[in-house]
Amino acid sequence: MDKDSSKFLQELCDIPGPPGFEVKASRLIKDYAEPYCDRAFTDKLGNMMFEKVGQEDGPTVLMAGHVDECGFMITGISSQGYLTFSQLGAWFDQVLLGQRVVVHSIKGDLKGAIACKPPHLMDPEEAKKVVTKDKMFIDIGACNKEEAEAMGVRLGDSATPDSKFYTVKKQAFKDGKPAGKRTIAFGKAFDNRLGAFAAVELLKALTKGEVKHPNRLISAATVQEEVGTRGARTVAASTNPDVAIVLDVDIAGDVPGIDPLRAPARMGEGISITVYDGTMIPNQPLKELVISICERKKIPYQLAYVLRGGTDGGLIHTSLTGVPTIAIGVPTRHIHSHVGVFDMKDLESCMKLVMELAKALDRETVDSLTRI
Repeated sequence: MDKDSSKFLQELCDIPGPPGFEVKASRLIKDYAEPYCDRAFTDKLGNMMFEKVGQEDGPTVLMAGHVDECGFMITGISSQGYLTFSQLGAWFDQVLLGQRVVVHSIKGDLKGAIACKPPHLMDPEEAKKVVTKDKMFIDIGACNKEEAEAMGVRLGDSATPDSKFYTVKKQAFKDGKPAGKRTIAFGKAFDNRLGAFAAVELLKALTKGEVKHPNRLISAATVQEEVGTRGARTVAASTNPDVAIVLDVDIAGDVPGIDPLRAPARMGEGISITVYDGTMIPNQPLKELVISICERKKIPYQLAYVLRGGTDGGLIHTSLTGVPTIAIGVPTRHIHSHVGVFDMKDLESCMKLVMELAKALDRETVDSLTRI
């Protein structure tokens, strides 16, 4: 990953873009990717798509990563100037209290913090219970409703975590022995700016490397995945793909208290190939193709599954007359929180894999995926 790519990744993760409010992130992606494609276009929901034709009569290959992040919508302003909110995307109650957020108002960004009634003023039984989101509020420093409104807050404004991207370089160990260096990234919105990044970075790699690919490649940054994979439906209608590679994060199970049989992927052990999730069983020949490429090209990989939840693949694979689809993930700790954690090596493995897939998916290979 060169310096420009690293800078773009940081900017992409830092920029706000919860479901329904992705336009800033989409514009950033457009500015970055447009020089490396033949055509940039969008649909009426806001998906951003980039076409690069390697072979006119080749199959249409969709590489899709959603650009929205988990965030919040302002739903009320109390007489004391506190903001009530609803979630945009799924948030676990216990990760929210005390966290900083940015409220995006018509007058500009407002710093705030998520808070609740202090435990000192709770009765003993109340203090033992988990505080739920409906009992929380955002404090932007206003002292009454009029002050909050004068600051520019309105119902329907969005808010996002106040969390910046940074990396830590350290010595890696395996089986108790030094195993080179590794770079670990911390920040918000990894779900799923990492997938969107890999999708458009592929265009840059193909262009700069003058790499031939036997297909019509479409890299897409989809919207509103976190509120029901809504962009997946329209991206399929807009591109009519012959095959789809969904690029997302995967839940890294190397966290205390997690049974490795429930979340087998581990950070730093390679990309994850999802064999099953709550919304999609992947196309089996496509899965075997991905595994064989990883093994031939020595790209580290892990097989993973998710019992609940899914990706854009859930809608894409049942769109139109059906689309052979697979989901590939970057194992990431603490998704849907203010600070996720991933290994840059896993993202680089994802980038290597999508490049090999772009070169491998010719007409005969794609047709064979659905042959009976």
